[in-house]
Amino acid sequence: MSSHPPRPVRKAVFPAAGLGTRFLPATKAQPKEMLPLVDKPIIQYGVEEALDSGIDNIIIVTGRGKNSIEDHFDVSFELERMLDEKGKSDLLAVVREVSDMIHVAYVRQKEALGLGHAVLTAEHLVGEEAFAVLLADDVIDASVPVMRQMLDVYEATGASVVAVEQIPGEAISSYGVVALAESGGKTPEFAEHRFVGRACRITDVVEKPRRENAPSDLAVVGRYILSPGIFKHLKKIGRGAGGEIQLTDAMRALAKEEPFYAYQFQGRRHDTGDKLGFLKATVELALKREDLGAAFRQYLNALQL
Repeated sequence: MSSHPPRPVRKAVFPAAGLGTRFLPATKAQPKEMLPLVDKPIIQYGVEEALDSGIDNIIIVTGRGKNSIEDHFDVSFELERMLDEKGKSDLLAVVREVSDMIHVAYVRQKEALGLGHAVLTAEHLVGEEAFAVLLADDVIDASVPVMRQMLDVYEATGASVVAVEQIPGEAISSYGVVALAESGGKTPEFAEHRFVGRACRITDVVEKPRRENAPSDLAVVGRYILSPGIFKHLKKIGRGAGGEIQLTDAMRALAKEEPFYAYQFQGRRHDTGDKLGFLKATVELALKREDLGAAFRQYLNALQL
């Protein structure tokens, strides 16, 4: 690890070009990233996490039919004027907060060639610096934003970091799974740092292994901090599983030539790309709301399920 502090992470990439077929017909005419959890679209939770972590330069990778994402984070003059004229200052503040909170750029992924390709599409906007990647489907409720937790690891090591979660049983076969260094990744540079979670050095990442072949029970979830070296590997690896450019394959190659850490974060992850996960997230986030929680809990109790 270098004695010099690493350059700060200033940019976050949000891949949002997927078709959202698991939520058809709801996603036939609107992006899955714009499906509302209580009263905010899914993607806004991730953008707010990046902002609360100190990153306000947002790059959103979009595709055909994703214009509503751009509209959501843009200024809406007509709506703001109407709210102002009707004296609805509280709603006006909410609307303006969305458009004012970030510096956003968009890039089009013209072909659906996978997550790795989506990240590669943003290369010219990222440049030669480390950057974050957040997958909007993973909404993580945490007292300290998970990306902020990961930035603490990055700032201590100067290395790439991926968020991982312990996944039991056969479900591990649906994820990329990390292999830990023999020492468990415990290295001297962590002696002076008190991370909220646990950071470990990794040696490999295996995409969707059979349970008996999985190198650990730690699965990659939708938060990454990547060095610009990832782009070189994304260009070299070619198409992998499903005929797509897999980010996991590029991470494997990167981990073999420079330090790479897995981070077991503190927080509760909701997989909103899954119907049941989406419903659970809606309920749990609503129950935590000061304006809705008590009445919603009373309603749920009255159902006598």
